[in-house]
Amino acid sequence: MDEQIKQIAERLRGLRDALELSEENIAEDCDISAEEYRNAESGENDISVSMLQKIAHKYNIALDALMFGEEPKMSTYFITRTGKGTSIERTEAYKYQSLAGGFKNRIADPFIVTVEPDGKPIYMNSHSGQEFNLVLEGSMQLNINNKELILNEGDSIYFNSKLLHGMKALNGKTVRFLAVIM
Repeated sequence: MDEQIKQIAERLRGLRDALELSEENIAEDCDISAEEYRNAESGENDISVSMLQKIAHKYNIALDALMFGEEPKMSTYFITRTGKGTSIERTEAYKYQSLAGGFKNRIADPFIVTVEPDGKPIYMNSHSGQEFNLVLEGSMQLNINNKELILNEGDSIYFNSKLLHGMKALNGKTVRFLAVIM
């Protein structure tokens, strides 16, 4: 996990260098604190997907390019075979598997997200757009804007992802869900 975070940090620095921007410029452009951005670029702390999404949207690059270091290539279709999507573990509890990483100019970012039970408080975040979650396995608690919701296998939810939200696995078991970020 630490190595993956350091690689994302390197890609952030590379993007900033290519755009000839300061850390403060990116922070201001993306409505994040300069300290939060500097921490991300240092590679010493977890980097939220919401921050990466803000940066990707602002500078018109694929979210996958920041997360996984791969540029999308296909424009007709892209198949992700079972278990073959590019994966990243952002924290000990969260693992993201990209399902459309090779498709150029997509309007949504689908992921299989695996959340391990860890007993820690829910990490809350927000990002522009909307999000769809479909629970594939297990149960999770999803907090949206101070509302606590329980989703079980087969349940789905579509919500405004600008609202503060976060999730955790329930019953001491792993939860896997399809997340589509638009």
